Amino acid sequence: MREDKKFDVMRFLVGPLDVNAYLVIDKATKEAFLVDPGGDPREIKEAVKKSGADLKFIINTHGHGDHIIADDSFGVPLYIHKDDARFLKDPYLNLSGDFGLPLKIKTEPKLLSDGDTIPIGNSRISIIHTPGHTPGGICIVLGNIIFTGDTLFSGSIGRTDFPDGNQEKLLMSINKRLLKFKDDTLILPGHGGSSTIGEERVNNPFLGDDQSYI
Repeated sequence: MREDKKFDVMRFLVGPLDVNAYLVIDKATKEAFLVDPGGDPREIKEAVKKSGADLKFIINTHGHGDHIIADDSFGVPLYIHKDDARFLKDPYLNLSGDFGLPLKIKTEPKLLSDGDTIPIGNSRISIIHTPGHTPGGICIVLGNIIFTGDTLFSGSIGRTDFPDGNQEKLLMSINKRLLKFKDDTLILPGHGGSSTIGEERVNNPFLGDDQSYI
């Protein structure tokens, strides 16, 4: 359980590819949202119940199968960027078809665009469109935290060798959209451990000193 002044953030390592799913709870109101439920819904539901949280919605940072497996398991609204909405119902876009386990999400999503905000408790989350890993990849800003999905990792960046991936767009997204945040901004990625913007600015070998994307 990570804590800040307004929110508790619980991380769950879920699914066959060890996705980080995050349950974010407003301390004052107990309103909550879920980021990338890529499996193990029973464990997450138990945590919601134990915490007394009121789960309001799910957000997918992008449409790949390992991040959306349990989208239909909670009975709450689902948000995804408009450019990745088609991934939810196409097993070959979301890559689940390549593993012989075709996944089609039944929940009709609410579509997001860059700059959208969503209320949660006494705050609002902000959506940053960060294409590259997928066309509709997003990062989610809440106070001093950014949920970066598969855009930016601790010491790495998202893969771009999948269909619809684009490395130039991904690097532009990171340099122009994410590195503008303060160094102490916490990043919580879709896989692996947490980091900060400052740590990645200095030490991420995929970013380096090339400023041509800024």
